[in-house]
Amino acid sequence: MEITMKIDGMMCPHCEAAVKNALEAVPTVESAAVSHEKGTAVVKLSAETPFDILKAAVEDLDYKVVSCG
Repeated sequence: MEITMKIDGMMCPHCEAAVKNALEAVPTVESAAVSHEKGTAVVKLSAETPFDILKAAVEDLDYKVVSCG
């Protein structure tokens, strides 16, 4: 299962790395490909995961999740 999250507030590679690490810390996340230039995170999941968990992982870092799909 794969979802794409639209994220506001990422400005640099450090932001990308922080979001990638936060998402990959969620147990059901297999990988996260994050781009500050596109403002996206493409997340591969091993099992269905509530959006709120993924959103919280990102927003705890003070970035804003605009959409997920």
